[in-house]
Amino acid sequence: MTIDSQNLLESILESLNRIDYIRPEDVPGIDLYMDQVTTFMDSQLKASKRYEDDKILTKTMINNYAKNRLLPPPEKKKYSREHMLLLIFIYYFKNILSISDIQSLLTPLTDRYFRKDGDFRLETVYDEVFSLEKDQIEAMKKDLMQKYQVSQSTFSEASQMDGEAQEFLHLFSFICMLSFDVYVKKMVIEKLIDQLPQPEKHDKKKKENN
Repeated sequence: MTIDSQNLLESILESLNRIDYIRPEDVPGIDLYMDQVTTFMDSQLKASKRYEDDKILTKTMINNYAKNRLLPPPEKKKYSREHMLLLIFIYYFKNILSISDIQSLLTPLTDRYFRKDGDFRLETVYDEVFSLEKDQIEAMKKDLMQKYQVSQSTFSEASQMDGEAQEFLHLFSFICMLSFDVYVKKMVIEKLIDQLPQPEKHDKKKKENN
């Protein structure tokens, strides 16, 4: 079976055009019970599923996030808009970061902006960060095209191979380049997180100031 990498790339680029995020105004303005939270998240993020039966967020996941202090506990079993915004951050982070790294990243954010009055709130942070997505997608599309073109020039000495074998090697090169890119960026993210106060130290300092 021949791998049609050109059509595959075009499909990937087209899918990037359809990437969207949950805007703050899309989040219900009322507090939600757990079942309503999982239903909402599944309906809003279903386009990100790889397989139809993949789960976006389950009750067990959300309970574990609260247990590990990634998410403040609900009030009377209900989750606020701010809970929902944190869950969206967690959903994206959990694919690349450990629980402890997410905790280090979200603890200062929660302490400063969760359930805070004033113009600058958690919703402000969320909206500002995710408003950058369109510029990032265009940059990613250019980077994908560049890496794809490089991958197509690899294994030129294997021209004696049949077309299917060479096409596989080109695709393998493309995947390796993308994987190395993810590896390096993940390493950079972890180094940046290491500069943040660790949650244990942060909690101790908070108690000392009270």
